[in-house]
Formats: sequence, structure tokens, C-alpha cells
Amino acid sequence: MSTSSMPTATTVTDIPEAMPHGVNMLHNPLFNRGTGFSAAEREAFGLRGLLPARVLSMQDQAARILENLRKKPTDLEKYVYLNDLVDRNETLFYRILIDNLEELMPIVYTPTVGQACQQYGHIFRRPRGLYISSEDAGQIAELLANWPIDDIRVIVVTDGERILGLGDLGAHGMGIPVGKLSLYTACAGIPPAMTLPIMLDVGTENKQFQTDPLYIGMPHPRLRGEAYDAFIEEFMQAVTARFPQVLVQFEDFANHHAFALLQRYRDHYRVFNDDIQGTAAVTLAGLFAALRLIAVEGGPRRKLSEQRLLFLGAGEAGVGIADLVVSAMVEEGLTPEEARGRCWFVDSHGLVVRRRDDLAAHKLPYAHEHPPLADFLTAVEELRPTAIIGVSGQPRTFTREVIERMGKYNERPIIFALSNPTSKSECTAEEAYTFTGGRAIFASGSPFPSVKLYGKTYNPGQGNNSYIFPGVGLGVVVSGARHVTDEMFEAAARTLAAQVTETDMANGRIYPELSRIRDVSAAIATAVAEIAFREGLATEPEPDDLPGYVREFMFNPTYDPMV
Repeated sequence: MSTSSMPTATTVTDIPEAMPHGVNMLHNPLFNRGTGFSAAEREAFGLRGLLPARVLSMQDQAARILENLRKKPTDLEKYVYLNDLVDRNETLFYRILIDNLEELMPIVYTPTVGQACQQYGHIFRRPRGLYISSEDAGQIAELLANWPIDDIRVIVVTDGERILGLGDLGAHGMGIPVGKLSLYTACAGIPPAMTLPIMLDVGTENKQFQTDPLYIGMPHPRLRGEAYDAFIEEFMQAVTARFPQVLVQFEDFANHHAFALLQRYRDHYRVFNDDIQGTAAVTLAGLFAALRLIAVEGGPRRKLSEQRLLFLGAGEAGVGIADLVVSAMVEEGLTPEEARGRCWFVDSHGLVVRRRDDLAAHKLPYAHEHPPLADFLTAVEELRPTAIIGVSGQPRTFTREVIERMGKYNERPIIFALSNPTSKSECTAEEAYTFTGGRAIFASGSPFPSVKLYGKTYNPGQGNNSYIFPGVGLGVVVSGARHVTDEMFEAAARTLAAQVTETDMANGRIYPELSRIRDVSAAIATAVAEIAFREGLATEPEPDDLPGYVREFMFNPTYDPMV
């Protein structure tokens, strides 16, 4: 497959048979190069006089963009500026994003995307993707037919009910699919023309949005019950008929829908839920790497199956992590019951135990025999976990007392504060290191800066799903896997952990540096595709050189000659 930035009818997708011409070329972000058009291209496409005379290289254009971007006074203004760029020149946007990923990922995704979603109607410039509202029930196939590109391979879809840790943002949640798909391209090379963000606008319970004249969605209460289920069913049937090779990623659905939708569709379509399965894989990888780090430093070599995990938050992320951890522990020799017994949960009502009669179905496998405990600190004192994992969306709930207890009971306490955005993190990196005397192995969902304490520098890990979902998606696309299995996510976790180098370990990192994420994604994609081919799930022919094929498939934004 071509890695050119210019999709054509025989390479990336079946965009128009005839190339745009003149002003239309400059207004098409898939083809526009602005001042980067060569003299021959300007002649061929009727651009002479429509551009300044001087031809600039992509590097010169990128320098100008970065110069202006770095002058913006706030991250939200930087977000808007980058969105304007992608609406003008998609190739240049992805070149800049790939080359400056550590600087720009926090802008195009967490934490800035959370603020952007809260204000989406007020910063709205140009629609991206598809908006399908509950008013369109019975006509979803007709709406999907309006999308001009047939070869869509990855869709990220949300109904906006549980955006990050921010709650119901309705149609303003469209920023999440848009941001996720930019990472599919930047981190794993999925060609952008093969991606499609979709907002299922079924209303909102957000009273502020219902009365905001600039809210872009339907300002009525959410569709519920059988009507909602029928709407989703119509969408799934229509979207897979319109795009037969598509992978659908469910994103930021509320707990009561997330588990149900994954269970309902995972054996029928190419689907996964990143909040459940992607979060699980990146966390499992972090646990593997943390145990390896302890051993590298001369500590005892311990198995995952010897750990005791205590989760704060028992929603889709927490239970998804526990389910994958249990699978990995079973591989190490435990029974499923023994493995689940090493995973404990505290929710908003206290410790999850069998005698409680208020537990949702997804919590029941982790309801153990134990007297009720009202709060997280007491649970830490009673259970003495080796790792605490925060997926609560409640900031500063890993208090000083909690962190100090973890340091008291463990030489190297594992503290993962994974809630997004940064404002929702259960604790900061500085707090984790300070209150354990620098002994914590820390990871968070959104980035924290390095911390200087006790005469050394600590580099906090970022357990960001972007280490997992782009590579998994790439593996599914290149193999044409009919389904996305738990085995694929466990393989992704083990592959990610294996990508942590000795240098990373020496610097205290339990995840690779973001600058290597395309290499990481390629390795994960290869592992996922290998499973698809081995298990008979693939619909594409198996290449002789799978790693090389994965690399060849990956989109590389450059200005290849158009004439």
C-alpha cells in the first residue's frame, strides 16, 4: 500500500475520480498544500496566481505553524489553532503532530480536549465527521450515504454521556472521537481518509447545555430504554453495511451502556470499547513493567499473580482492568476464582463485598466475603494492597494518608492515578513521590511533569490508552480481523511492556517515551495481526513479512509529487 499523503482511487481511498482544481484544490484539506505546491503542480491544477510566488518546503511551513502555535497564550487557543490547520492542510497537520508528539498530544487530546469538549459549541468552526441524532431514527443509512468516502476502516463513536471524567457533555463530546482518530493516524499510521468520527446525538441531561443557545446538539433529555437500544441497533447494522471492513470503537458511553453494547456486539462485528479494554491493556502493561522495574533494581522477582490490587472506582475502566488482569493471572497458574480474589474494589458506597444488595451486575464477580468498609483509606489499611489503581474520576482521593500507608506496607508501592483529565487525577505525581519518600512507582492517565526531589529526577509514567488502541486498530485493519478478542488486548499489553527499554527503566519509566510510539504501535499491530491469522479470524491474506507489511501500510505524511 502506498504511504503517500495523497489518497487516490487506487491507494488509500476512493476520493473523487478527478482531482480538485483551482480554488477547490486549496479548499480541500486532503489535497491542499498551500505554499508547498510545486511550480509544476501549480500549473497542472490551475493554482498560478492563487498563491504567493515562492514555493516553501514542508519544513518551512511547519516552522511557521509552530512559531505561531507557541505564541498562543492558552492550551485551548492552541487546540483551536491546530483544528484550523487540519481543516486547511491535513498532511501538514499530521507531519507536525508526529514530529512534535510529546508537545502536542496534550493539546489534541487529554487534558486539553476535555476543556475543548466543555466549550465545543462556543469554539465550533467547521463540522468534522458525522452527527446522527435521535431525530434521524429510521434514516441512519441515508445519513451514512452522505459521507463521500467508501473505504472507511476505523470509526470512533460516542453518545457523549460520560466524556472523560467530566460527565454528560452531549454532542459536545464529538471532540473525543475527533481527537482519538488523530492519534490513530499520528501514533499508528492509519490513513486519515480511512477514519470517521461519529456523534450519536440522543440528547443530554446537562441542564446548562439544554439552555445554552450555542449548544450544537439536541437540547432534550436523553433517549432511553428500548428506543435507545433500537437506535443503536439501527446504527450498527447501517454502518457495517455502508462500510463492510470497518472497526467500530465505542468511546465514552456511560457504564450501563458500555458493558451492554460490548457484550451485545463483540461477537457479531469488529468492535471494542477503549474505556474497558484499552484502559485494561495499558494498565496491565504498566503492572508488568513495574514488576520488572523492581527486579531490575535488585528487588524480589514477583509475579503478577502474587499482587493484591485495590481499585478506587468500579465502573467500566476498573472492571475492564480487573478482567484482563485476571486473565493474565490465570496464565500464571491461578484459577479464575483465585485471580479475582486478588482484585478488590471500592466504589462510592465503600468496599465491594458480597453482603451488599446494591451492586450492578458487572461488580458481582469482584464482590468478596469481607465485612463492609466505608472508605478507601480503611480498605488500604485492612487489605494492604501492593498496588492501588484510581479510575474514579474523583480528584485527590489518593490522600496523603492513603499514599503514606502504601509506602508503609510496600518497599515499592505501585500507585496508578488514571482518571482523566489531569484535574480529575486521584493524586499528582509530586504527591505520590513526596509522601512515599520517592519510592512510589507512579503512572497517571494524563501527563504530569518530571519531579525533582531528594536530589534526583522522577519521570512519571503516563498510562495513556494511546499506547494501545492505535496499534490494536492497525493490527485489526491490516489483518481484516472479524472480531477483536481479549487475547489481542493481552498480547498488546505484553508487547507494550516489552517495549520498555533498560534506558527507560534506568530513568524510572514504566512506559516507552512517546517519541517511540509509532514503533510501539507497529509492534502491537504485528502481535494483534498474528493472533488474527493464527485463530482464523483474518479476512486478508497473510503476508510473508508481517512486520514489514505493517510498516508499509502506515501513513507517512509527505508532499509526494502529484504530477
